[in-house]
Amino acid sequence: MGSQYEVVLVPSPLRALVELRRGDYAAVLAATRELSETSRLGRLLQNERILEGMPDGIVVLDLHNTVLWGNARLHQWIGRESIEGLNFYAAFGSPEIIGPDFCPFHTALATGEPSSSKLRCQPNRYYHVHAAPVLDQEARPELLIVTVRDITEETLQHQKLEAIHQAGIQLADMKPEEVFHLAVEDRIELLKSNIVHFTKDVLNFDVIEIRLLEQKTGQLVPLLSVGLEPTAASRPLFAQPQQNGVTGFVAATRKSYLCEDTTEDPLYIEGFKGAKSSLTVPLLHHDQVIGTFNVESPEPGAFTESDLQFLEIFSRDLAAALNTLELLVAQQANTAQASVEAIHCEVALPVDEILNDVVNVMERYIGHAPDVAHRLHRILRNARDIKQVIHKVGEKMTPAEAVPETFQRPAAWPRLRGLRVLVADADESVRGAAHTLLERYGCIVETAHEGGEALLMVRNSGPDAGYDVIIADARMPDMTGYELLVRLQEVLDPVPLVLMTGFGYDPEHVIVKARQAGLVRNAVLYKPFRLDQLVETVDSMSEITRSVSQS
Repeated sequence: MGSQYEVVLVPSPLRALVELRRGDYAAVLAATRELSETSRLGRLLQNERILEGMPDGIVVLDLHNTVLWGNARLHQWIGRESIEGLNFYAAFGSPEIIGPDFCPFHTALATGEPSSSKLRCQPNRYYHVHAAPVLDQEARPELLIVTVRDITEETLQHQKLEAIHQAGIQLADMKPEEVFHLAVEDRIELLKSNIVHFTKDVLNFDVIEIRLLEQKTGQLVPLLSVGLEPTAASRPLFAQPQQNGVTGFVAATRKSYLCEDTTEDPLYIEGFKGAKSSLTVPLLHHDQVIGTFNVESPEPGAFTESDLQFLEIFSRDLAAALNTLELLVAQQANTAQASVEAIHCEVALPVDEILNDVVNVMERYIGHAPDVAHRLHRILRNARDIKQVIHKVGEKMTPAEAVPETFQRPAAWPRLRGLRVLVADADESVRGAAHTLLERYGCIVETAHEGGEALLMVRNSGPDAGYDVIIADARMPDMTGYELLVRLQEVLDPVPLVLMTGFGYDPEHVIVKARQAGLVRNAVLYKPFRLDQLVETVDSMSEITRSVSQS
């Protein structure tokens, strides 16, 4: 045959398939002594069309990584009609091998086992290669069959997810030395700038609106907006499924909402002028809606399901960052509140001692030395002002909006705020507890050691500093509660007196005598009493005396 044809000899059916791709052959002659080999060649020729139509690339390499044959998909990716004879890596533009096996072809040839790795090519393309060796009859590697799969989309998506996750972590990852000198407002601004930065750079969204849900009113309060019209950014919205746009719907239903065409969506209310599509997700923390995150675009159908997934992931980290900041604000308020309370507890009783001493001295000078009496009255006012200043400083340091509602002053006792209460008891712990417990509800508390001091405090309280409630021990060192009541009746009408006593036998019948002398009904606290009993008694006593005074 050699005189009429060019005869090309190959050792295996696979080599025959490779050779057939290289030239125009008139015939294929296979040795019949190996029927299995002949059959194998037939199957390869039959399956070549299948290989050409596969979505993955398939390539046959020799022992030097030279391309012997590649299917149509591989030609398409490389961008050349003929790739046979090229080095595999050169054909792909010398890609970076990013593992896990950094020499997959060498490993497959050396071990006789398949090996895999990933390649990064320009511009920003990623491929997964799987190399399987073809062994000859003596079990030696003869060729490599390599499948190549384009993993660009899934790799970029994974990278974006990782970038979003890292951005979410960095939102609240503020180092102590960076924020130590920042006020709460500055920390909020820092968080907002981080949100804008990562939303634009990582998510590639330019029009942004974030609102926080006010749990008590249901209003969605603007936190930040970028690219929205001022009127839209300040528009009142509530967590309601109707009449409050997509944002209100998302907050009410806890479901994300993809608006592909704003012109035909009945829920959409214009935020960004010329917006054609929007994407809104709820900010969820511990499965509770704390706000909404909205992005918009001038292009219809600008957002995909992947964008929805990305924004939901970022929003979870954002919700955690906002909650961390809220906890930080609450912690700062709690710390300030505790500091103020500690200072006040240390100051309250010493100030009371000043008040007690001043009223004692005043008794000697009233009517005898007007100038001295005037100065003593000024000392009284200044001493009382000390505690009021501490209260005002505390309120400035711990604004109500920074303290969770459950820890704010109980709203069940609004009449207690501003009440002036005098407590007379020889026990210092009782006097200190009176300050701690009652001032928590906004009462103004002063104390005395015994009945005589209490009388002096009442007589010298002044027209604008009278006591709304007087609480006294039934047995004081100098007099009983009954005797105090009688003495108070000489200067007060009505007498807002509450007596404290222990359970057990009352040999002097103090409570009975006091009731007979006009002690208000139920104006008795039996030690040890609970806080709610104390508060309820003070509240009811102030209401009774107020009603009597008005009548």
